[in-house]
This record gives sequence, structure tokens and C-alpha cells, in this order.
Amino acid sequence: MRALKSVLFILAIFVVAAPAAFGQQQQNQSSDVLNQVIDKIIAREKVEMDAIRQFSPLVETYIQNLKIERDGAPMPAGDTYFIGRAQFAKGVQVESLIDAGGIRHGLMSGFAGIFNMGVTYVPVGFLEMVFLDRNGFDRQNYNFDYVRREFLGEVRCLVFDLTPTPKSGKERFVGRIWVEDKDFTVVRFNGAYTGSTREKVFFHFDSWRTNTGPNMWLPSFIYSEEKDLRASIAKSISFKAQTRLWGYNLGHSKQEQELGRILVESNAPINDQTTTNNDVSPLQAQRNWDRQAEDNVIDRLERLGLLAPKGEVDKVLDTVVNNLEVTNNLDIQPEIRCRVLLNSTLESVSIGHTIILSRGLIDVLPDVASLAAVLADEVAHITLGHRVDTQFAFFDRILLFSEKETFQHFDFARTKDEDDAASTKAAELLKNSPYKDQLKTAQLFFGELQNRAKEIPNLISPRLGNAVLTNHTVEAQSNSNPDPNQIVALPLGGRVKLDPWDDKLEMMKTKPVGTISEREKMPFEVTPFMPYLVRQSSGLAPGTNVNAEVKQDKDKNPQPQQHQ
Repeated sequence: MRALKSVLFILAIFVVAAPAAFGQQQQNQSSDVLNQVIDKIIAREKVEMDAIRQFSPLVETYIQNLKIERDGAPMPAGDTYFIGRAQFAKGVQVESLIDAGGIRHGLMSGFAGIFNMGVTYVPVGFLEMVFLDRNGFDRQNYNFDYVRREFLGEVRCLVFDLTPTPKSGKERFVGRIWVEDKDFTVVRFNGAYTGSTREKVFFHFDSWRTNTGPNMWLPSFIYSEEKDLRASIAKSISFKAQTRLWGYNLGHSKQEQELGRILVESNAPINDQTTTNNDVSPLQAQRNWDRQAEDNVIDRLERLGLLAPKGEVDKVLDTVVNNLEVTNNLDIQPEIRCRVLLNSTLESVSIGHTIILSRGLIDVLPDVASLAAVLADEVAHITLGHRVDTQFAFFDRILLFSEKETFQHFDFARTKDEDDAASTKAAELLKNSPYKDQLKTAQLFFGELQNRAKEIPNLISPRLGNAVLTNHTVEAQSNSNPDPNQIVALPLGGRVKLDPWDDKLEMMKTKPVGTISEREKMPFEVTPFMPYLVRQSSGLAPGTNVNAEVKQDKDKNPQPQQHQ
């Protein structure tokens, strides 16, 4: 009997202990898997840092200082702008493309040396935010706490919270990271660096990387924000900032790609045209000379990564220009072309018969009628014969200056008389256009821009031409019943998305957001980035032979069509 009781007691212990042992085994296995994942994340980040150092993209930072209104809402109260070339091979260095602290057409521009109540914004400080930790991302310096799985767009990610270990030292990252679950690359990190002092302050930021090819995620967007931050001799500072990077693939231009194309000659006999009229009249020669100057400027801007390659957004602009031409019976030769400048400052300019609008301007325009109002002004300059500076038809004028002198070298500002004449002509063009009954929003847009001019002087400071608000006035029918929910201007980034690898632009396709409160309208203001991440399963990846994968260019002129 005693023996039987002993057996039953042992069995009871086994029954109770077995699940506990099994649970401990599962926990150990989970811990092993987690440790392996963390090791892969650390190893992958080192590979990522080495890859980033191979590139020298363009980097643009735009900062809006904030003031708090009585209702507690922050409003712009001054701004700062910078654009330059990052030099990752040399660490974190950047070479400015604008004259720091200089004056451009009467408006303040520049970045370094601009003070905000005793605080100087440093371009390199924002560029550093592309790295988690440049010299110590490992287990000795960080604790990894797994949070959950989460999708960023179409990319499934593992989410971890990072905290520095007690003896890790200063300037370590603290915050949250998102790691894509295929190669374990960090694609987003949100937090701040530790070790701020009264003289050197690290800001909070949200940094994003986008997939530009197989196994390659490159820094693309950084949003930074501070409220009532105390630093140095300042009472407090508040700001919101956007940093964009692009132009990673500038070394592989479309002209170099054309070298890899195979040209097959036709078997048909060559048509001898010696009997046809091939002589060029003086007028045609002058037009060709003007076009050569225009083409030289456009080509140089595109090679520098400042001008987007031809694409979807250009076709939208071309359609509006075609509508203005057709309804006004204009036959302009050579034909008008539209291109997009990649910077955020609000700018429109015509260089010969090429109209250039900045990405930032397209972003904030509320509707197609407002776009037509901007384009009509540039079409008017072309119609009135305001020509390009033909000095740029000589190729040495294009080649013999450094990149950092680009905006000082190219100056296409119009005189006041030319602007006044173009404004009068633009009003005539719009009266005959399909947009003539929709111009109230455009009128409100320019009114809001003029009202905000003192708060955003660097946003409206042009790089190539005149400031937008100085040469645009729109006549529109009065509206006795204005819509209280009407949006007269969008925040920055409201229309166009930029591919940081090849600089291509696409129109954003956003969902309706329903009723918008007055505070949510945010005209010309900085907002956070929330890109929809996707994996690039094919296409040109960094390191790929560009001549091996070339697509045939298809440059088609859009037909005139009416916008509803």
C-alpha cells in the first residue's frame, strides 16, 4: 500500500512539473529566436550604414518656428531653409547650395547663421538623424524590448523599444524602431539622442527609410518637432521641421543609359532631301538659339538633381497649359514644356518656353484652377516674348561653375514691367479658359499667401525667379455664400510624392478625410511624414549595371482636355 502511494505521489509530481518544464522550454526557444533576430538587426544596420556612405544625395531641411495662439494652437512665426549636398563618405557633412544668410530678391534665405532667440539651427544636426547610432549600435550599448508586429504600408515590421544601457555614454538613441521582417533592416526610428546640454541640443525626430531596390533601404524623410524647448540663452523654442533626401542615383543619368541601347538601321533606302527647303531663316535661327540656351539650363538642373525627370506630374501641367492655349487660339512655337523643380520653396518661372513650377508650390495649390492661375502667368511671359538669357547657349557657361554656385549662376527673375505686363495678359488668358468660373479659390489662395508672407519668408524666397506672391493677382466672381470648410491652401507635401532614388514624382492618391476643422486646414504649414512603404521586388538596385536594364522613353504630348 505504501509503495502504491509512493508511485501515485511521483506521478502527481510529474503531471504538475511536466507542463512547467514544457513552458520553460518554449520560453527558452522564444528567447533564442529573439536573440537571433536582435543579432540580425545589429548586423544589418552595420551593412546599411556602409551602404549609405557610398552616396551623396541632396538634402533639404525646412523649419517653421511656432508661436502658440490664445486657443493653444501653434502657428508659424518665422522659418528657416537649407538645401545642400550630403557627403556621407566623409561622415556626416553637407555642402550648401545657397548663400547662407544672404539676400535673394529682397527676401531672407539661407540656413546656417540664422538665429531663433539665441539658438542656431545646424544643418548637420538634422542630417545626423538618418543614423540610429554611428559608432555603437550593439548589445553593449542598447537594451532591445520587443513590442509587437505592425504593418507600415505593405511592409510587415517587428517593433522594438530601444533604451541605452547605463554605461553606454552620451548621444545614444532612445525610442522605438521598426524592422522589416525579411532582411531585418531598420526602416523607421522615432525618438531622440541622449546627452543634450544647454549649448548642444538634440531634437526629437521621426526618421524613415524607403526601399529603392533589393536589399537597399535609403534615408528619405525626417520629421522633427519641439514644443517649449529651453536651450542656451533662449527662453524657449518651438518648431516643426521636414528634411527630405533625394538624388541617390544621379550618377546614372538617362544619357548614360542611352549608350546601352542597340540601334538597328532600316533596310529602306535613305531619302535624299537635298531638294527640299532645309535652309533656316533668321527667325528660326534665333528660336533655335534660344531653345539651345533653354535646353542647356534644363539639362544642367536635371543632372544636379534639382529638376525632376519627365513624368506624370509634367503631364498634368502640360494638360492645363494646352487648355489655356487652345481656348485662347494660341499657336506658340517652339511648344511650351512644363517641368518640376524638386525643392520645397514656392516658385514658378519660365526659362524660354519651359515653365518650371516647384514641387512645394504644386503641393500647396488647392485645386486645378489655382494651378491654371499660376501657369497662366508664365504662359503670358512666353506669349509676350520675354526671352531666356542666351548666354547659356554657350556650353562653357553651363559647365564652368561649381554645384554650390548653381542658384547664384542661374537667375531668371523678371523686371517689374515684365511682371505687370504678364499679369494683365494672364488675366485675359484666364477669362477665355475653362477655369474662368472656378477662380475664386485661386484668389483666396494668393490672398492667404500674402497674409502669411511675414511668417514664412524663406518658403516664398525663390531660387531661380521671382517670388510667387509678387507677380500673381487673380480676378474672380464674388461668392455671396462662401463655404466655411473651403481649403484655400494645403500643407507642404499635400500633392506630390518623391522617389528618392530616381527623383521621379507622382501625384498622391489620398482618401477623403471628411469634415475638416479650421485648425486642421494648416495652409503652408509643416506636417509629419507618413509614407506608405512598399518593397521593390524588381527594378534598378544600387550597384546594378544601368546599361543592362533600360526602358524605352515614351514622351507623348497630352491632348487638350477639360477639367471639371
